[in-house]
Amino acid sequence: MLYSFIIPVYNRPEEVEELLESLSGQSLKNFEVVVVEDGSTRPCKDVCDRYSSRMEVRYYEKSNSGPGQTRNYGAERSKGEYLIVLDSDCILPENYLRAVEAELAREPADAFGGPDRAHPSFTPVQKAINYAMTSFFTTGGIRGGKKKLDKFYPRSFNMGIRAEVYRTLGGFSKMRFGEDIDFSIRIFKGGYSCRLFPEAWVWHKRRTDLKKFFRQVHNSGIARINLYKKYPESLKLVHLLPAVFTVGVVLVIAGAVYSRWILSLLLLFALAVGIDASVKNKSLKIGLLSIAASFIQLVGYGTGFLRAWWKRCVRGKDEFSAFRKNFYK
Repeated sequence: MLYSFIIPVYNRPEEVEELLESLSGQSLKNFEVVVVEDGSTRPCKDVCDRYSSRMEVRYYEKSNSGPGQTRNYGAERSKGEYLIVLDSDCILPENYLRAVEAELAREPADAFGGPDRAHPSFTPVQKAINYAMTSFFTTGGIRGGKKKLDKFYPRSFNMGIRAEVYRTLGGFSKMRFGEDIDFSIRIFKGGYSCRLFPEAWVWHKRRTDLKKFFRQVHNSGIARINLYKKYPESLKLVHLLPAVFTVGVVLVIAGAVYSRWILSLLLLFALAVGIDASVKNKSLKIGLLSIAASFIQLVGYGTGFLRAWWKRCVRGKDEFSAFRKNFYK
């Protein structure tokens, strides 16, 4: 079976080199790599050329159109039976592909995804962000844990799908944010099977500082409302919790009535996060940073969610006029 790794890239040649190095060390070799440069000013062609003698790497350049359309461009030029979509800021353990093949041999799947972890080389901030995005206290453990509150919706940093299914569904939409969840929803609506492959995990760097992290999760909150407008049944209770958390933080800051008990709950939350993150990372510093990252994760998502709810559900704007910057032409 041939696998095609599809990697969209925008101004990240150093990350591509780390990813290609990890791909070159895979214990299974039945794959190709399709790297698509999405209008970058810092191309990674030289990096790809250096690895072309160690594995099959094909490099393409195109004008900027966003990650979803760039993945589609790569998929159209791939040869594999299964397409595996990765973000350029991922690193794969040597047995990643072996884990994928073992799961498919155990039980076939039309689509799948895997979890992510923090690499020992990551900065303390990156490890704190990883904690905030994967912890039970912040996301309910729905982003790559073994136990799910609902169906497993793979994210585009680590997503696999049969090429035939990919093309039947038309690939990713033109949404700038939330396009991977949109695609996952369409996979289920098409009647295809999708599973979590818990051992097919990656090291995922995510954002390198807390300011960039806030923008990322804020846009994710906006995307959740856009997805709700397309698929009302996709909105679950867990998606509302960051907005409730955000309102609580605002009430405490404003010194509103009953804010004392809200403050007590927030302090208890911070204590739980700090202890859990410190123990898991064996670092008090990362534990403290994880408190900040967790508040940013929840408030960033919550403010994006509430902002989009106001514009789209209350004021009745369509997704493009409400958030023009969230779409590519």
